[in-house]
Amino acid sequence: MRIEILAVGRLKDEAESSIVARYQKRFGQTGRACGLGPLLITEFAESRAASAAERKSDESARLLKAAGSAALVVLDVAGRSLTSEDFATHLRTLTEGGTKSCAFLIGGPDGHDPAVRATQSLPLSLGVLTLPHGLARVILAEQLYRAATILTGHPYHRA
Repeated sequence: MRIEILAVGRLKDEAESSIVARYQKRFGQTGRACGLGPLLITEFAESRAASAAERKSDESARLLKAAGSAALVVLDVAGRSLTSEDFATHLRTLTEGGTKSCAFLIGGPDGHDPAVRATQSLPLSLGVLTLPHGLARVILAEQLYRAATILTGHPYHRA
């Protein structure tokens, strides 16, 4: 199953970009054994619309268009908090169910439009703390790699 991270905003910090790239590469190597990968990351420019509602609408429309028919996981502070094991199980369930692609949507600074929340298959929270988008992307990339290691029995995960 192909995995995509579709994110509003560009990583400007070289350290964050480097960490994401490292986990993206590790995921690609480990995920193949359990039917996951590749991990593709697409960044979208923030909307320049005047109001927050218009920005959310514009950004969400672009995210949904890019996701196409993929199963959606929408990162949202109001989403479900999963353990790493439960996150891995969700990915395994999608893969075993024949899902060809899963897209993780990271909205802009104003959040997601209600249209995104209405179509999601899983609202996912990385925790109750507000995270900068770059750090959220690092955490998501690491958790995707961790899920692959859990599913393949790799010793990286030692919970």
